[in-house]
Amino acid sequence: MRRNVLRSYQSVLIVKPDLDEAQVDQVLEKVTEFLSKNNGSIVKVEKWGKKRLSYRINKSRFGYYINIYHTCESLGVSALEESYKLYDLVLKFLVIRLADKEFKSAIERDYDVEAEDKKDSHAKKDSHAKKDPPAKEEKS
Repeated sequence: MRRNVLRSYQSVLIVKPDLDEAQVDQVLEKVTEFLSKNNGSIVKVEKWGKKRLSYRINKSRFGYYINIYHTCESLGVSALEESYKLYDLVLKFLVIRLADKEFKSAIERDYDVEAEDKKDSHAKKDSHAKKDPPAKEEKS
């Protein structure tokens, strides 16, 4: 018989982009509810904000990203994933089991939304600069 062990996980959710802050908090309450059914709890939440998706999901070009570090019983992960699937505000999700070291460093690390946005905008500028070859000068 398998024991139900409490483990550390990371859930990355992409929710509908048209949600306001209050609705995002409702999504987090619902996730807390899902976790409590499996004797889990949320340890840390990072709201990454609205970002452009690589491809359309349910006719949406954008999604609101939420990164959640949590604990959950190992046998309850499939039930958690099923809850994510059935929740209509969640477009996509990913649940990853973390080793204790990874979980501890993730909890201690601070996430800065503004710094991440600046890094993304610089990366886009660099990629555009690489695509456009320098203009050739004409000799008269």
